Amino acid sequence: MGGAEDDEPLSKRVKVSFGESADRSNRTLFRDPASCSMSCPLKVQGDDEIVGKKGVVKKVEFVRIIAEALYSLGYKKTGVHLEEESGIPLHPSPVNIFIQQILDGKWDGSVATLHKIGLVDEKIVKLASFVILEQKFFELLDREKIMHALKTLRTEIAPLCINNNRVRELSLCIISPSQQVLKIKSRTKLLEEMQRLLPASVMIPEKRLIHLVEQALQLQLESCMYHNSLPTEMSLLTDHECALDQIPSRTLQILQEHKDEVWFVQFSHNGKYLASSSADCSVIIWEVKLNGRFCMKHRFSAHEKPVSYMSWGPDDSQLLTCGVEEVVRRWDVNSGECIHIYSKNGLGLTSCGWAPDGKRIFCGVTDKSISMWDLEGKELECWKGHRISRIADLGITSDGKLMVSVCKDNMILLFGLESKEERIIQEKQAITSFVLSEDNGYILVSLSNGEIHLWRIEGSIRLLAIYKRHKRERFVVRSCFGGIDQSFIASGSEDSQVYVWHKCTSQVIGELGGHSGTVNCVSWNPANPHMLASASDDRTIRIWGLPHGNMKHNGNGTVRNGVHYCNGGS
Repeated sequence: MGGAEDDEPLSKRVKVSFGESADRSNRTLFRDPASCSMSCPLKVQGDDEIVGKKGVVKKVEFVRIIAEALYSLGYKKTGVHLEEESGIPLHPSPVNIFIQQILDGKWDGSVATLHKIGLVDEKIVKLASFVILEQKFFELLDREKIMHALKTLRTEIAPLCINNNRVRELSLCIISPSQQVLKIKSRTKLLEEMQRLLPASVMIPEKRLIHLVEQALQLQLESCMYHNSLPTEMSLLTDHECALDQIPSRTLQILQEHKDEVWFVQFSHNGKYLASSSADCSVIIWEVKLNGRFCMKHRFSAHEKPVSYMSWGPDDSQLLTCGVEEVVRRWDVNSGECIHIYSKNGLGLTSCGWAPDGKRIFCGVTDKSISMWDLEGKELECWKGHRISRIADLGITSDGKLMVSVCKDNMILLFGLESKEERIIQEKQAITSFVLSEDNGYILVSLSNGEIHLWRIEGSIRLLAIYKRHKRERFVVRSCFGGIDQSFIASGSEDSQVYVWHKCTSQVIGELGGHSGTVNCVSWNPANPHMLASASDDRTIRIWGLPHGNMKHNGNGTVRNGVHYCNGGS
């Protein structure tokens, strides 16, 4: 039907080779059809037998996915021996014949066999037939058998009444045969498509056992309270369980260069720098050396008022700093030079942020508006009318779609920069600060009553979790996401502690003591899940790391007592 299949070798293999049946060492999905006819399938032993303590694993299914795993790993002989010894075939005999027909290009035979392998859903039969006949169509075109291809399209594909748009595309291939090369797939790829299309009971999905193992590992990760290590450190030989020692809780270094309260700290996106700002009106950029030591790279002292807010540029080459109701300055991180000063008509600026392209900046203004400038200071747009509270954070999502601000004491405005849509998060208490997650899906809101709320902002807005136990009565205390996959929440506190929660359970898993004054801000290194920084009224910044001995050391040996005091020297 539609041209010869079995007796004519393929003559053109310019773009794609279809003849995989000669070499199946890397993808043997079936037994040799010569050893199992359609009338005499292998006898299946233990159809109803269950293995395992839970009583949910069927032996037949378990053996079949093991066999599939062996074949997919290239262990063909072992797979055959497993089928023979267990009496459980990877696939029923008709399916083996069907697979062989696909690899041999016996299209009419494979469509006929498709109707004999026990498929109940007629729609699946039609869809699979369509895919097979489409492959036949392309291979006929490849042999330049245009009339045979046209006959296949008219008498076999079109009558299925599946995907009329695709049928029209195939018709165009008849008119312009040169375009059809882009549509051809290998026969092995065709089999993979059959695996996805046909029920798992008919054809075991590719690498099913590996998929199940990965699922089990993922569930272990999700149930591990303290998981904060790379997945590559997991083993199949034991159940995965992290201990509390995966959470940074030991002071590794104390930075003492500021001369007054330290109000703000923030790691760069690449984790190579830490910026700190203080009531002493200075900003310091600390460089994180390869051995984990922090050393001062630059000190900026140009602000006339305490510096309350900072924002790293998208590529970490520049830093914005904002004095309290003062100006915003843009600094070159490499040279330490102030590149530009942003101000507005005698008004004070309260916060700052970057557009993801690094070509625009956003600033909160004391008249409760938000301005957007280009890098040279030209105002491109201004949003007026309770867009931001007098002293509040400002956030731009990394995809550039949302601008987030505190528009009233207890309300956060999510403004669509492209859609112009406005959505509101309303709290019952006054909002003191907030921070966005790296994936733009969540926002962490600190409140005047000492609670921290986790909201989902992707899709429908929803309160997900509440974190308690830290102290906040008078000051702005900032929190952050952190750890592997941002699975943890950290916050400063007025009781001089740093608190760490598990994000999903809201359970406190760490109270880090060492500061002697209010901890105003914390920042978790985005490139190192085992590094946390905290800034305090005691004029110091503490760098926290893992509690056990696997610490990063300097070139001269271990740090005495696990603490290194740094006053800007190397």
